[in-house]
Amino acid sequence: MQVSIETTTGLERRMTVGIPAEQVDTEVNKRLQQAAKTVRLNGFRKGKVPMKVVKQRFGAGVRQEVLGEVINRSFYEAVQKESVKPAGQPSIEPKEMAEGKDFEFVATFEVYPEVTLADTSGFEITKLVATVEDADIDKMIDVLRKQQAEWQVAERAAADGDQVDIDFTGTKDGEEFAGGKGEGHKLVLGSGSMIPGFEDGIVGMSAGEEKVLALSFPEDYHAEELKGAAVEFAVKVNSVSAQELPELNADFFSKYGVEGDDLQAFRDEVRKNMERELKNAAKSKLKNQVMDKLIEANEVELPKALVEGEVEALRNQMMQQFGGPQPQLDLKALLPDEMFREQAERRVALGLLVGELVKSAEIKVDGDRVRSMVEEMAAAYQDPEEVVNYYFSNQQLLSGVESVVLEDQVVDHILATAKVSEEQSSYEEAVKPAQNAE
Repeated sequence: MQVSIETTTGLERRMTVGIPAEQVDTEVNKRLQQAAKTVRLNGFRKGKVPMKVVKQRFGAGVRQEVLGEVINRSFYEAVQKESVKPAGQPSIEPKEMAEGKDFEFVATFEVYPEVTLADTSGFEITKLVATVEDADIDKMIDVLRKQQAEWQVAERAAADGDQVDIDFTGTKDGEEFAGGKGEGHKLVLGSGSMIPGFEDGIVGMSAGEEKVLALSFPEDYHAEELKGAAVEFAVKVNSVSAQELPELNADFFSKYGVEGDDLQAFRDEVRKNMERELKNAAKSKLKNQVMDKLIEANEVELPKALVEGEVEALRNQMMQQFGGPQPQLDLKALLPDEMFREQAERRVALGLLVGELVKSAEIKVDGDRVRSMVEEMAAAYQDPEEVVNYYFSNQQLLSGVESVVLEDQVVDHILATAKVSEEQSSYEEAVKPAQNAE
């Protein structure tokens, strides 16, 4: 096998591989001879078909089959010989395929970049420190009660926090516009689910009352034809309902897994769940901060094939959230690559950087931490031991946990050398998603 390789642009490589004709032709003839023993053709007894006829009928197909196998095998032998590491699948272009001549093909592919990590000792990391206070528990219990609340019709004017049943019709320049009409629509005033001014305009209205609201759509509204548009909404209130919160009793507590009517036991359970949420949120924010610093400090060239693979994975992940594949839809038109490119590039960059750090620091996955993480996840189920056993008997699931633990170990490795300062925070700020932290 003859191999030559050249760099075209950046990470792209063009490798030419030559295979001796004898190697291909010998394998083709061997398979044709085997086929001749079993093939059935009209006019010939089984196993008595002349080789010339077998070759005429099946030679081209067998040759294609052999060439496919030769390409696959020789490509990976060639990259090992040349000590290159392909990123993604190669593009294969056969150059010479004629019988009796050396077979030649060209493989074009990208390679993984060389990664040189920056010193992590200069990283400045802020670690949020927060505790769950009694006031936080009070607020959480109030949220839980509102989730279980019932709505009772109130014979009075609507106030902030009430639920109204309304009919409405929106018009722009006197014409109705798409999506601007609703009947029997239930709306909680103060929820912010309608455009600015809509809910405020209903406050003070009673059942049976009608009003026209003159409003404007926000400049950043998603529908192009309505951005900043002046509109009118004719609104009729059908009913006003007030929120009735459930009592803090055994029936309410049982909905959250606490038996009996012991308020303190319920508060203790709420605290335990909030502390777990706080721990996970703080850990997640710290990890994201470390990963951000890692990306900022290291420029790395990204293989296009890996980014495209991540874009496709993210698109499929979003489709699963909407109920799975829809064959009739053009996914790339509905969910274009650019929607996912930034996140895909971040994922690929982190994968390369974390992989290099694991290699250079010789970090091995900690089996004890893997078991602890599995046991922590299993604790939420009725039979934790069964869940633990299931994870450890399923290598795919276990590998997912091991990857998370390995990333956690990378974070710990960086924090051990970085400049870490602590910042006091409230529970609410600590658990708030990073993009809303400001």
